[in-house]
Amino acid sequence: MAGVGAVQSVDRAAQVLEILARDGESGVGRIAAELGVHQSTASRLVAALERHELLERQSDGGPVRLGVGVLRLAAATRSRLDLTAQAGPVCDRLAEQLGETVNLAVYRSGAAVNLYQAQGTRTVALHNWVGDRTVLHATSSGKMLMAHLPSEERESLLAAPRETFTEATVTAAAVLRRELDDARERGWASAIEEFEEGLNAVAAPVRGPEGTVVAALSVAGPAYRLGREDLPTAAGALIRAGEEISRRFGHRADITG
Repeated sequence: MAGVGAVQSVDRAAQVLEILARDGESGVGRIAAELGVHQSTASRLVAALERHELLERQSDGGPVRLGVGVLRLAAATRSRLDLTAQAGPVCDRLAEQLGETVNLAVYRSGAAVNLYQAQGTRTVALHNWVGDRTVLHATSSGKMLMAHLPSEERESLLAAPRETFTEATVTAAAVLRRELDDARERGWASAIEEFEEGLNAVAAPVRGPEGTVVAALSVAGPAYRLGREDLPTAAGALIRAGEEISRRFGHRADITG
C-alpha cells in the first residue's frame, strides 16, 4: 500500500507542475481544489517541490510558480528533444503502415525544407527529399505550414506570384486562401497532382511545446494507390502520428491546446 501512496504522490506532484505550466502561478488552495485533495496535502506537495527548486514563491503564503529547477531539467533533456530524433521512429512506422513515402518538413524562408524521409514498402521512386526545398502552394506539407504562419506573413506569400507545375496547380490567391483556411479547420492539407502529375499527398501538423505548428508530416504516393478517396483515411493516420510526434517533442494538448 505504501508503494501505491508513493505513486499517487508522484502523480499529484506532476499534476501540480502541469497546473503551474498552464496558469503561470496559483495559490495552494486552488491547487488543492483542482487536485481534489485536502489543502494540507497540497501544501506538503508544494513544500516537497520547493525543496527541489521546482517551485518557488515570492513571499510566505503567496502564490507558487515554477522554479529554476525546472530549467535545469529542461536543459538536461534539450539535446534529446531534437525534432528529427523524436519524429524518425514515428515516420518509419507510419511509412510501413501506409506503404508510401513519409516526409517531415519545416518552414524556412518561403519554402518547405524536408528534414526526414521514410520509404514505404510499396514505393517505386527512391528520390531522397531530405534537405530539399519545396514550394509551399503546390505541396501538402507546404500548404499545412503556410496555413499556420502568422497572418501577415501568410498574406505576403499569397501576394507573390506562384509557379505552375501541372494543370492542377492552384495559383489563385483567393482559392489558395480558402484551402489554407480549410486545412487549419479540419487538421490536414492535400495536394492532388499539383506538384507532379500522378502524385497525390496529404499532410498534418506537428506542434512544439508551446502549441505552435513547427513542422508538417506528409505522405505521398501515386494517384492509382493514394487516390482522392483515400486521402481522408491517410489524413487520420497522419494526424495521429503528428500528435504522437508532438507529444514526444514536448507538446501537451491539455495545457496549450
